[in-house]
Amino acid sequence: MATAETSSTSTGMRPTLGLTGVTVNAMALIAPGAFLWITLQIQAAQTIPGGTTSTALDMWPGIVFALILAFFTALSYSELARVYPEAGSGSCYYFAEKAFVDKSETRHHRWARVAKLVTGWAAHLFYWVYPGVMVAFMAILISYILGQFGIDVGVPAQMVIAVLFSVLVGYIALRGVNGSTMTALVINVVQLVALVGFSALAVWYRIANPDQAEFVHPSALSIVMPKDLINVLMQSTVAILILVGFESCTAFGAEAKNARRDVPRAVIIALVIQGLFAYLIEYFAANYALSDKLTGTAADGTVLTGLDAAAASSAPMGDLTRLIGDSLLGGVGFGLMVVIAITVALAILGTTLSAMNTGVRITFAMAQDQEMPEPLSLLHGRYVTPHMAVYAMIAVSAAIGVLGVISVVTLTGITLASNFGTFVLYALTCLWAIIAFASRPDFNWFKHLVIPGLGLLANIVMLVTILGVGIVGGGDSQTESLIALAFAAVWAVVSGIYVVMSNRRTGRALLPQTKAAA
Repeated sequence: MATAETSSTSTGMRPTLGLTGVTVNAMALIAPGAFLWITLQIQAAQTIPGGTTSTALDMWPGIVFALILAFFTALSYSELARVYPEAGSGSCYYFAEKAFVDKSETRHHRWARVAKLVTGWAAHLFYWVYPGVMVAFMAILISYILGQFGIDVGVPAQMVIAVLFSVLVGYIALRGVNGSTMTALVINVVQLVALVGFSALAVWYRIANPDQAEFVHPSALSIVMPKDLINVLMQSTVAILILVGFESCTAFGAEAKNARRDVPRAVIIALVIQGLFAYLIEYFAANYALSDKLTGTAADGTVLTGLDAAAASSAPMGDLTRLIGDSLLGGVGFGLMVVIAITVALAILGTTLSAMNTGVRITFAMAQDQEMPEPLSLLHGRYVTPHMAVYAMIAVSAAIGVLGVISVVTLTGITLASNFGTFVLYALTCLWAIIAFASRPDFNWFKHLVIPGLGLLANIVMLVTILGVGIVGGGDSQTESLIALAFAAVWAVVSGIYVVMSNRRTGRALLPQTKAAA
């Protein structure tokens, strides 16, 4: 079996990352400093499709459910990375193939290509749409910040910002993983410090105003206790967006000094720090501080408070920060809000960069395997990065970002498309873990059957919830779900056409006949 070192040599990539470097790249994609700002409005506004019943009171339990799902999937990734350290940049794509070709029974081998093609399709739907979603969020954030200074940024200007941001992130990705890692490390430190500071202020605000405000949750226990199972599931469909990325470090196997040791550890460490620690703390603090003192205005001029105000605001986190700063720190709320917004912008830069780096490496691995156009397998002569894939990613991210700033519906639609790819990819990886370990001597029924089995089931439930419920609900939720399905269908058709053309050119079969063992 090939080693991590020989894999790195064959790809031309240089093994320079230790455990910290691999972990930081995964942490950057999860980006806790960004998503409280980005997703709080969506979570506060969410209702049961077809009705007016809010799911927002189950925000924190929804994150817990999504986190459990993420840990089941992360453990599957970690175990596969442990036994296949030679995966290099292929990650889940490589795992899918090895789950079948490592079988002693040769009749299983014919399914390897189908498995890796389906996995590669899902990975691209996730990793190539996700950066575009982040590009759109960055354009919206910049327009919000400028708006606080009286500068009105319309949709055309936001489109220009989206294109320029795509180019900036692509430029950083092009210069190599070490530069990206240092960028990600600085961003992670800044956003973790910012979220701890915000969380402390939010709790202090609640303690300092016990009777001066009517809080959304009457107690801390109210925040953490689930109230309705459907509400929890609905909230978790949004919450998964804030947790994806822990697996991205498996695409850096070719650039890890000790892939067998560090990559499996990094998968779990990134999710523990970002999900279990950062998100649960900051979401608890934000919900703890929400009260009728947070005000806003509906489109018809109606004055809104609490969760309703958060649902109507383009940046409820900014409004809440401003309220807390003015109340506790002598009127410095505006300045505090701007500082937090800047850290969020840095976090969005980090998560977009990490997603780009992961996506182009899986593309590179597929192109090397002749499952994608050959130019995408070329490496830059100086930076040793898959530069042609980076250029393609810049263009795709810019186009998706431009689409995302048109309206909330289009933005939610492309977000669901990315999440669709996420759930399919995660479900497939859990399935490959079950298949890969089924005939191995180190099979453990709990680690290699129960955990990935629960992960497979949870991801399927999320997939049905995120799309099925939306389509049945009608209205904007139906439109958003159909946009997501359209993205998935277009990519499936494009992928299918390429595979057919490639098969005709090379003579390969989708399901090759296997020779019986002698």
